[in-house]
Amino acid sequence: MLVLFETSVGYAIFKVLNEKKLQEVDSLWKEFETPEKANKIVKLKHFEKFQDTAEALAAFTALMEGKINKQLKKVLKKIVKEAHEPLAVADAKLGGVIKEKLNLSCIHSPVVNELMRGIRSQMDGLIPGVEPREMAAMCLGLAHSLSRYRLKFSADKVDTMIVQAISLLDDLDKELNNYIMRCREWYGWHFPELGKIISDNLTYCKCLQKVGDRKNYASAKLSELLPEEVEAEVKAAAEISMGTEVSEEDICNILHLCTQVIEISEYRTQLYEYLQNRMMAIAPNVTVMVGELVGARLIAHAGSLLNLAKHAASTVQILGAEKALFRALKSRRDTPKYGLIYHASLVGQTSPKHKGKISRMLAAKTVLAIRYDAFGEDSSSAMGVENRAKLEARLRTLEDRGIRKISGTGKALAKTEKYEHKSEVKTYDPSGDSTLPTCSKKRKIEQVDKEDEITEKKAKKAKIKVKVEEEEEEEKVAEEEETSVKKKKKKGKKKHIKEEPLSEEEPCTSTAIASPEKKKKKKKKRDNED
Repeated sequence: MLVLFETSVGYAIFKVLNEKKLQEVDSLWKEFETPEKANKIVKLKHFEKFQDTAEALAAFTALMEGKINKQLKKVLKKIVKEAHEPLAVADAKLGGVIKEKLNLSCIHSPVVNELMRGIRSQMDGLIPGVEPREMAAMCLGLAHSLSRYRLKFSADKVDTMIVQAISLLDDLDKELNNYIMRCREWYGWHFPELGKIISDNLTYCKCLQKVGDRKNYASAKLSELLPEEVEAEVKAAAEISMGTEVSEEDICNILHLCTQVIEISEYRTQLYEYLQNRMMAIAPNVTVMVGELVGARLIAHAGSLLNLAKHAASTVQILGAEKALFRALKSRRDTPKYGLIYHASLVGQTSPKHKGKISRMLAAKTVLAIRYDAFGEDSSSAMGVENRAKLEARLRTLEDRGIRKISGTGKALAKTEKYEHKSEVKTYDPSGDSTLPTCSKKRKIEQVDKEDEITEKKAKKAKIKVKVEEEEEEEKVAEEEETSVKKKKKKGKKKHIKEEPLSEEEPCTSTAIASPEKKKKKKKKRDNED
């Protein structure tokens, strides 16, 4: 029986000398304790050496995929077919392919696995002509190449670098903002007017680093940093500044902070260029679709490009808005329409009512680009450019839909009429100044007539009531006078006492208002009686 043994250096075919000992599987390892014992069980018949690592990688990738390499096919045809013996193989799948294509009987069993384990343990003594150092170097190189092939990995495609770069870029932005704020506030005690004149942070720090103390602005030349007008304004403000005086030590510390700001900002620009290059190398289609910053943040949020490729389009759409999503689900409100993808240029240039649609379409196309970049072998950005063009066309149709015709098929755009200037002389209408409710003249006349009739009727009724009440009062007064005359004769002393309650009761009983003439008559009658 022959044994096919694959090594990182080449193919080895061994001849089994004593097949009886293979029946004892449990004690077979004892026969491979030393190279001498191993040589009594198996003997090397042929060894086919690889020329380089690339050839070894091609051979092993073919074996993993269940294919036979050309070099292995030649060896099997030359040696195994002539020997007319069964071939022991470590992989059952490979044995099936050899049997199908070369018509050779192959064996795969636990005994064969134990035999392979023994040969591997004594490989240096069984394969002469191969140094241990060469074997170890070939084994290491083949392992690295094979792992890269299995994971579709290349040294240029390292998404962990993107994750670290975008995280560092965000941290640098935060630190730069803190440093610049502290620098402006610190130097503002000495020269507060400079912060209002120079708005750019980097230019502010460079001017401060070049001049230092406020007194030096008069003799300093800032034409390289500032325009002439701004330079003159800065010098004029320095002469009449309201800032306080500071010591040289304070100025030194402020200048040291300015150098830190300038160095960090320069490093940030360098890091941004590095991130752009890495994104174009690793995910060119994603970069075309959403930009390098948004694409890098998506990759960093998912952990890697492969993890991001496993997400659905709906997940990519709201990636970065998890808190808002769970808050909406908890309170049973509308879920967010976009997350990190909101900062893409396509979403930013759309109107607010179309942002949800565009973000959904952009997420769908971005997922295709992510999967193409993660699993595709092509590194071109043609697919991303094509999908972006489709999205831009779709965006134009959405924006133009508002000026389409309402009637008809709806496909033709609305025709705008030619503009003609028409000058019309209009007179002032004073009726608009009135706050009263407007109505027609006929209605006004009818309303006035009705109101007059109503007022006349009310006046007549009032006059009749007054006459009736006056007559009743006169009758009551006459009766009271008769009774008073009779009482006067009997009780002259009590006249005044009885007349007072009567005078008080009269206005209470009267309901209508008496005229002033009648009141005078009543007074005269009372005086006469007295």
